[in-house]
Amino acid sequence: SLVDEFGMTAFHVLFSTAAPSGELLKVLLEKYPYYILGLKDANAQLAMDYLVLNWTGQNKMLLQTALEKWLFSRLTSWGA
Repeated sequence: SLVDEFGMTAFHVLFSTAAPSGELLKVLLEKYPYYILGLKDANAQLAMDYLVLNWTGQNKMLLQTALEKWLFSRLTSWGA
């Protein structure tokens, strides 16, 4: 399953930590389909919402990386 009993994905868990790892984000982006970034948890939060709530300069780069993957993957799937 892509979600736990709280509806959280691996991205929700990663982005809710005090210091999310950029390397782990890259691994997760390669492993999981892009659309799970659009799933909401039991609190109606997207994974990226947790990143924004815990805003730091490092998280800005992580958010950019996640958004680029999410948007680019969606655009390339239109032609498939």
